[in-house]
Amino acid sequence: MKASRLARCTRLSLNGGSLAILQWLAACSAAPGDGAQPGNAAVAAEAPAPQAGAGGAVAPVAADARLVVAFGDSLYAGYGVTQTESFPARLQAALAEAGVKAVVHNAGVSGDTSAAGRQRLGFVLDGLPRRPDLVIVGLGGNDMLRGLSPDETRANLTAILDELKQRGIPAMLTGMVAAPNMGPDYVAAFNPIYPQLARQYGVPLYPFFLDGVVTDEKLMQADRIHPTAAGIDRVTARIAPLVRQALAR
Repeated sequence: MKASRLARCTRLSLNGGSLAILQWLAACSAAPGDGAQPGNAAVAAEAPAPQAGAGGAVAPVAADARLVVAFGDSLYAGYGVTQTESFPARLQAALAEAGVKAVVHNAGVSGDTSAAGRQRLGFVLDGLPRRPDLVIVGLGGNDMLRGLSPDETRANLTAILDELKQRGIPAMLTGMVAAPNMGPDYVAAFNPIYPQLARQYGVPLYPFFLDGVVTDEKLMQADRIHPTAAGIDRVTARIAPLVRQALAR
């Protein structure tokens, strides 16, 4: 998405200033009965350009180390922070602190929709030194921001999970929920995507990537879309235990 389009979308969400956006985000919730946690906020994981290092060369992987791929958009790529502060880097550090030797490859690209992720998945996987032990998929925020059809989002995420399954690669999802101002029909169609796919494919799900972070302005960048380094640490602390469990399967 071009910067001008992003600015218009952001102004729509930020109408009324910082307090309004926090109230708007806090009001977002997943559809009842779908396994997502109440109070999860919707966020547009959009940024103007890919970040340095996103989807680049994989660090050397020792024979006794696990290879994890963080495959997503700007929330994974590390928009607005250094690469050492990005989610993949902090996840690798958290796993090491827990005694799990792993390389977490940053395959996040800012601005990616689920369709863009679907198109590049094979290229990313084929460029790895070996089959990964886990691929964490975090896409769909930009679909929601652009008002793309939830059916398209579901189809693209399904294709991604199908390819991972066909290649024998374990997967994990980090989810998203739609903003209420998208309308009840959109919310009802979008929100169940992640919990339903998680059940269908038997993969772990973290219902909302920025849960517990997005409503705390101290943990968010000025755009109120992307987390600060401290926010990423908070997110990582919540997701790392699920990743450890997935790697132990």
